[in-house]
Amino acid sequence: MKMNFALKIFRLAALALLLAGCVTPRIDWNARVGSYTFDQAVTELGPPDKQAKLSDGKLVAEWITRYNNGGSIAVGAGFYGYPGGVGIVQTPPSYYESRLRLTFTANNVLAAWWKN
Repeated sequence: MKMNFALKIFRLAALALLLAGCVTPRIDWNARVGSYTFDQAVTELGPPDKQAKLSDGKLVAEWITRYNNGGSIAVGAGFYGYPGGVGIVQTPPSYYESRLRLTFTANNVLAAWWKN
């Protein structure tokens, strides 16, 4: 009886740790405007995928994140009539891109941001 209770507690704790590890805090970019620097962005996000220096001294940098669902395969069997049948359906993988564009002033301070 005590072993069964201990196993339930262990499973619940393992599930809680798993779910806690999946939570990613959202960044409030509006709160960072005016105080966040380009150096902090590179430290936190890594080097940008694209960047351009504008004629007025502003810097526009873009970070791109790509996601892949890997596709799926479904197998089904039918038994209506004789001799029955088997069907296989495969969906190709689909890709999704997320872009974060940060615009910095000539002093390398965040002026604007855009995310899709």
